[in-house]
Amino acid sequence: MLRFSRRSFMLSGMAAMATALAAAPAYATWTADGDPFPVPRVDMRKIPREFHRTVVASPMAAWPGTIIVDTNSRHLYLVLEGGEAIRYGVGVGRAGFEWSGEAEVGFKEMWPTWTPPADMVARDEQAAKWKEGMPGGPENPLGARALYLYQNGRDTLYRLHGTNAPLSIGKAMSSGCIRMLNQDVIDLYRRAPVGTHVLVLSGAA
Repeated sequence: MLRFSRRSFMLSGMAAMATALAAAPAYATWTADGDPFPVPRVDMRKIPREFHRTVVASPMAAWPGTIIVDTNSRHLYLVLEGGEAIRYGVGVGRAGFEWSGEAEVGFKEMWPTWTPPADMVARDEQAAKWKEGMPGGPENPLGARALYLYQNGRDTLYRLHGTNAPLSIGKAMSSGCIRMLNQDVIDLYRRAPVGTHVLVLSGAA
């Protein structure tokens, strides 16, 4: 008759758990009661590790709760207590569409409507068909959440928002706005209230 000690049982259980975790796909998922649309999971194996959400040292001295966007490194930081920050990977504006400066979160929206600006409507045939606004949903380019950046009480027209193109994270592809994985922008949306100070650093090296 085989006998197992408590220690050997625990070690075998931990080994089995480690094997199961190692074999599982590295997916980022999100589920929430009451969310009007399902958020597609993302295969994080296709996203470079440097753009995975993690906790790091804050890139600069700032009050806890401040959002810092480093467009050069393609990272967004939410400053925490103790000199740390949550770092998220982002996509940024392509050449000619960059924006930098100080702002605040003036408004937040779940599954926001996307209304392309007039200059985009004029140059982009696909955008033109949504000139009156594209309803929120999984196909909407603003993704699951949007935080609207304001300066002196006025909308800058720049957003921190989700994306339906997760492989664009870490790249310069947008029309100026800062895009995040839907799972990451949902996390930021929950942590950053209206009034949050936002600092978008210049992309110049």
